[in-house]
Amino acid sequence: MNVRHFLDEAGVAFDVIPHRATCDAQRMSKELRLSGKHVAKTVLLRADHGYRYLVAVVPACRRVDLTRASPVLGGSELEIASESELIEHCPDCDAGVLPPFGSQYGMRTLVDADLLDDEWIVFEGNTHDEAIRMRTSDFRRLECPLIARFADPSRPMAFEHRR
Repeated sequence: MNVRHFLDEAGVAFDVIPHRATCDAQRMSKELRLSGKHVAKTVLLRADHGYRYLVAVVPACRRVDLTRASPVLGGSELEIASESELIEHCPDCDAGVLPPFGSQYGMRTLVDADLLDDEWIVFEGNTHDEAIRMRTSDFRRLECPLIARFADPSRPMAFEHRR
């Protein structure tokens, strides 16, 4: 899925923000001089031993708390997917990039409520050197994500560890 094309077809206003290539959302937020609280980090989750996959979206300065996310998803056993699984599920993106639109890949999207407090959401497009900024209300309308509080409030991290 090309994020720009998807948003254009949906008639949604957005800004493309080119930047030096970064390898994760926290570094992208620093490159863009934005608080990590307002930049989305997307993580591919493997649920129930690979039976299904989900896209989890949290503030870039936080990490996904699998224990807190599990009850939101009916008690699913959750793991962070590997880099190779991410590449397999998002072949149209640079390795390691996952846009926050799981619906475009046949997956459910789970968003941490804290990320939706701002008027705008910023996230990686399809590459490591391009960010997209759009209204949070448009994101919610297009994606219809499941919203809950599942980011770890006590352990901010610069990146997720993938196996």
